[in-house]
Amino acid sequence: MSDEKKKAPQAATTMAAPMGPPGLINKDDIPQVLPILPLRNSVFFPGGVLPLAVGRQKTIALIKDAVRDDQVIGVVTQRRAEEEDPGAADLYSMGTVARIVKLLKMGEDNYSLVVQGLARFRVVELVQETPYLKSRVEAVEDRTAAENVEVEALGINLKKLAREVIELMPELPAAATELVESITHPGHLADLIAANVDVPIEEKQAVLETVDLKARMKLVLELLNRKREILKLSNKIDSAVKGEMSKTQREYYLRQQLKAIKEELGEMGEEEEELDELQERLKKAGLPPEVEKVAQKELNRLKTIPAASSEYTVARTYLDWIADLPWSKASDDNLDIENARKILDNDHFGIQKVKKRILEYLAVRKLKNDMKGPILCLVGPPGVGKTSLGQSVARAVGRKFVRLSLGGVRDEAEIRGHRRTYVGALPGRFIQNMKKAGTRNPVMMLDEIDKLGADFRGDPSAALLEVLDPEQNHTFSDHYLDVAFDLSKVMFIATANLLDPVPGPLRDRMELIELTGYTFDEKEQIAKLHLIPKQLREHGLTTEHIELQDKALHTLIVSYTREAGVRNLERRIADVCRAVAVDVASGKTAKQVISSDRAMEILGPERFYSEVAERTEVPGVATGLAWTAAGGDLLFIECTKMIGKGGMTLTGQLGDVMKESAQAALSYLRSKAEVLGINPNFLEKTDIHLHFPAGSIPKDGPSAGVTILTALTSLMTGIRVRHDTAMTGEATLRGLVLPVGGIKEKVLAAHRAGIKRVILPERCRKDLVDVPEQAKKEVEFVFASRMDEVLKDALETNPFKDTAASGAPGGGDGPEPAAPSTGEVKTPTEIRV
Repeated sequence: MSDEKKKAPQAATTMAAPMGPPGLINKDDIPQVLPILPLRNSVFFPGGVLPLAVGRQKTIALIKDAVRDDQVIGVVTQRRAEEEDPGAADLYSMGTVARIVKLLKMGEDNYSLVVQGLARFRVVELVQETPYLKSRVEAVEDRTAAENVEVEALGINLKKLAREVIELMPELPAAATELVESITHPGHLADLIAANVDVPIEEKQAVLETVDLKARMKLVLELLNRKREILKLSNKIDSAVKGEMSKTQREYYLRQQLKAIKEELGEMGEEEEELDELQERLKKAGLPPEVEKVAQKELNRLKTIPAASSEYTVARTYLDWIADLPWSKASDDNLDIENARKILDNDHFGIQKVKKRILEYLAVRKLKNDMKGPILCLVGPPGVGKTSLGQSVARAVGRKFVRLSLGGVRDEAEIRGHRRTYVGALPGRFIQNMKKAGTRNPVMMLDEIDKLGADFRGDPSAALLEVLDPEQNHTFSDHYLDVAFDLSKVMFIATANLLDPVPGPLRDRMELIELTGYTFDEKEQIAKLHLIPKQLREHGLTTEHIELQDKALHTLIVSYTREAGVRNLERRIADVCRAVAVDVASGKTAKQVISSDRAMEILGPERFYSEVAERTEVPGVATGLAWTAAGGDLLFIECTKMIGKGGMTLTGQLGDVMKESAQAALSYLRSKAEVLGINPNFLEKTDIHLHFPAGSIPKDGPSAGVTILTALTSLMTGIRVRHDTAMTGEATLRGLVLPVGGIKEKVLAAHRAGIKRVILPERCRKDLVDVPEQAKKEVEFVFASRMDEVLKDALETNPFKDTAASGAPGGGDGPEPAAPSTGEVKTPTEIRV
């Protein structure tokens, strides 16, 4: 609840209620112990009447007792207004004896009261803190007699100065002067003026604590004189401002006359020359008719605005933007298909899909001159060259290149700009980049489009719907320009690591091209053709200083990096170059041949090694394949058994779908126990624990089903899983193997890890079209439509006692159900299997 304070405080603009003459209570009638009411943000003087709002529990208890016993109270100002429960040290030593003349209950624990000041008192000591403050006090009287001649003279001066201050404050009522003239007692007059003058609380308290009447009147005279000087200076400043406004209006009138005279004489000023130059720029800009109409109207308005006005700068900046934008200027496309193919091949190794799409655009553009620019979205893991590809495309087609980073953009105004009503408004990033490009048909790279955000300032991805829609972007409307701008000739190339964060309507407006990870041979070629020459240049080295052997490069790729792209590979090459640069800078000019051992000496212990063989040395461990945001990865599944009551424990931060796959695999294994040579009652006294390593990474998806079943079968039969084999696929209760997604990424992950055999669902055979030839040559693919086939190919020996008895339980083969959707990754760090 609120603290005790003045009700509706009004600084010095409203005179306080009329004060009665001091001495309304005799000195002997003041009790030796008074209940103390702490007052915030105000000082209460004797003879005054003050309304208060009360909310503190201690003060409510105080006023209830005071009203009940009809006793006076002491009002003392707090030293610090923010103190909620003041003690003796938090209060001033001088206060005012007051009587409660009116009390109203405004609500629960909220009272309004009016108190009347009676006399000064000094706090001697605090004698009670609960339920409210009580202090021992002594009454204080004025030391100088009111009939003193000097006191009388001071009173005359106070009244005179008060009249001057009242005249300088027209907001005060006319009765204020009459109130001051009607007071005859000097002490009462000083207290009245001190209560109403707008000065700090400390200075008012000093007046209250000044017992000597002459000293008190002098102090109030000093405060009032300072207030008068402040008011005089304020009025002077106000008059000067008004005079300046009149002067500005006079100058405007004279300038208009001067302009007319100069026009008659043929002498134009600098300002007129700038406006004429701006008009010429607008004419040469090739504006569309609608834009030209708006620009001419704004230019005519600009000519009537004084140059000193802030509105002049706003209008001038707007016209500068209109004049600088490439409304009709376009660069000529280089339509030589072979030249474009050569440039793309020189700059990037592989990524044939993107190159094919760019060459198709150039071919159609050669046949059809008015073709709209394509809107492509390159999706792939980090480090595969999505961003750098934009510059190569621009160079291949002979266009200007601009890059727009959308990562972390959360404000819609970044796309559409701010309206000109805001101070410092600017167009959005698209218009700014069009001005930077200088042509209407650049290649614009929208980098990290999947990192867009949204908050209370709007959703930038929603604003992009118009930009990336070929049916709408020819009339793109920026809030700052407020006229249509044609973006249909721009070649947009967006990049993203994941498609999930991109809203569906925005994804639908772009042509998606997936970029997957590189094979070992591709990384080797990229390193030789691009990464090594680049790092030599950046470190000031040449081929005379360093030679990186093929075996050393093989070591860097296999033992120090494991990624879909080549970003970390470039860092390792840079580490080697820095080590050589230190030797060269030290004076060793002999050429260094970097062997595999020398590379390991520079880079330290191996960071990655093949753990497949080590993992699968014991039964119950199988190697699966997973899809991640970085391309693909191996997924080891380990299981063990122990004495128990038939329970199954799943660990490794698994999603619901993967847990259900484990349950289905266990049920299938139990149904096949007899033909696999397993005791049908193996779960009666056995617990199974199924664990997925890398437990800090969330994992989910159905395609680990065949791997889980293989691991469980290996555990229960004691037959090890082949160490060179990995697998993926969804397993059903009837033993069918259903297709899954991410085949290319999973196969590349297996190839990177040295896997020689990969078991895939039969219906995923068609997905091998996208797998690079090198991976196809070095990896043996086994296709299976039933789990029985997977177990025969995955385990070291055939687990079935009778191969003819390995049919599907519960109804035989039956029709194969339709493949379910393969799903997508939910978070960037999640493994989808």
